[in-house]
Amino acid sequence: MTKNTRSRRIAGSALAAATVLAAVAGCSSSGSKDGASSGPTTISFMQIMINGSQKSTLVKLTNDFETANPNIKVNLEYQPDYGTLHAKETAAIAAHNAPTIGQVYESWAAQYANSQVILPVSQYAGSDKPDQYSSFYAGVQKDLALPDGKNWMWPFNKSVQVIYSNSDLLKSKGLAAPTTWDQFATDAKAVSGNGVTGIAIDPGTTASPASGTLMFQALAASNGTPDFAADGTPQLNSPAAVQALSYLVDLKKSGALQIGTNYPGEAALGAQKGLFDLSSAAGYYYENQAVGGKFALGTAVLPTGSTGQPTNVMSGTNLVEFTGASKAQQAAGWKYMQFLASASSQAEWAGQTGYLPVTAAALPLMSDFIAKNPYLPTAVGALAYAVAEPPYSWVAKAEGEEVVALQAALDKGTDPATALNTAQTNALADQKAGAAQ
Repeated sequence: MTKNTRSRRIAGSALAAATVLAAVAGCSSSGSKDGASSGPTTISFMQIMINGSQKSTLVKLTNDFETANPNIKVNLEYQPDYGTLHAKETAAIAAHNAPTIGQVYESWAAQYANSQVILPVSQYAGSDKPDQYSSFYAGVQKDLALPDGKNWMWPFNKSVQVIYSNSDLLKSKGLAAPTTWDQFATDAKAVSGNGVTGIAIDPGTTASPASGTLMFQALAASNGTPDFAADGTPQLNSPAAVQALSYLVDLKKSGALQIGTNYPGEAALGAQKGLFDLSSAAGYYYENQAVGGKFALGTAVLPTGSTGQPTNVMSGTNLVEFTGASKAQQAAGWKYMQFLASASSQAEWAGQTGYLPVTAAALPLMSDFIAKNPYLPTAVGALAYAVAEPPYSWVAKAEGEEVVALQAALDKGTDPATALNTAQTNALADQKAGAAQ
């Protein structure tokens, strides 16, 4: 699995893509889509589930769907990562050859909707909130709408952030699993030394924020102010954000935090060189694989901050239908989207991939899995309050400014407030440029 398949938000060339989309707004697309009534309706699904259990499970579910719906054929169009997916979707739209269905992040959906190249849910479902909608967790429901209040997306692969830990190491030091970020720092500092570091993080790149940036975002939210307001306005230099970055700097200065790349926390944890790792719940399989039974792997939702309220960051993507689909393809695509979000499909998807089921109705079907993976009910509960990326086209690019700020403060010693003031200035410019598109 490549890094982008487990990261929350991908920046990429959103503004350039928006320009391309604006030029082709309202276009019709073609491709492998046979809407003729004389044979099966063929739809296409562009996504990044190209490796391991993600690919095999999606293939199985798709085969099951086709068996139950013999007049529908689903072509799975694989891309290697989310950055490539965004570029390919944009290029396909420009070439009037968009897929029927595509995976999207919230900011992409906003960009596509502004350019009128995707359809609102009501157009193919007959309602803005069809029956299945009410079964989704509250946080998932909120994540499907764009600023106009309409639902443009349907859920697929969702996750939240989890703290993974070496439970044996905690126990040997007489430490409890942290329930607050203050306790997290105390534990991380207590074990650091003699080749062990509390946590290793990767800020990522401006095109692909990673675990370090997610940790900063979670800390800021837990201090009372998320990195972006609900309307997409950057809040990167709020007192809560400065407190969050100062927290990370303090951990690094104390020797309890290291900077690395390519899942450094997972690697350190598995090598018994780290106490904690912050990663997606969808990474549970990989954390377990890295640990290899050497110790008991602990799992917990994110600690609370100064507000005392639970906070979390939602990961994963949703699905959209593109405007080029015929009426027959829209109907077939909607059937397939409903199938993927059903309780039985979500139970199988979650049980095989590590993503969280988007509906509580899947949990009774996962009793065997939960018995072996007791973290799941706790993690899935965070879908009720986890906050997703605000659905504005500029947000992904503005998140890249957070990465630069983390790199400046953690690698170059820049004062956190100074680094975040610069990030805020640049993020506001990104917002202005994005709003003008």
